[in-house]
Amino acid sequence: MVKTRNQDLETIVSEYYQPLYRFGYSLAKNEHDAGDLVQQTFFIYAEKGGSLRDKSKVKSWLFTTLYREFLRRKRKDERIDNYEPSMLEETGGSVEPHIRRSLDANLAVQALAEVDAVYREALTLFYIKDLSYKEIASVLDVPIGTVMSRLSRGKNQLREVFQRKEAETAEDNI
Repeated sequence: MVKTRNQDLETIVSEYYQPLYRFGYSLAKNEHDAGDLVQQTFFIYAEKGGSLRDKSKVKSWLFTTLYREFLRRKRKDERIDNYEPSMLEETGGSVEPHIRRSLDANLAVQALAEVDAVYREALTLFYIKDLSYKEIASVLDVPIGTVMSRLSRGKNQLREVFQRKEAETAEDNI
């Protein structure tokens, strides 16, 4: 029984590590925190995943768990006393390494980063993680109508960012 459970966990980690890492990176904005979020997600799954009745829901459960862990850490970071600089330095996060991407992909990532966080999360889950509206609603713990609204507003913001960046690029090339 233990061997089967370990094999199941290895299979799940193998299948979902990369998508979870990319989602974690889109939320945390640095590799270290993204890796920590994914590791914590799998740790929680190892502890509590056995209680998951419907194994077809593993993907949603993992993304939901990672998102909730991100929110928990974010709330914790917001509670840091502003008058203790040493604490702020310790929790400040690492400098992101230069990531080589094609021009279009880099522009898309930059544009997505400029979209309000509440809309960026829904857009990331829909376009990058390929989750359904229902799965996104489950991950974000909101109604499907809210997901649809956030996606619509996020697309509008993304469109505006692209238009502005295209105009800036055109001006730079003159």
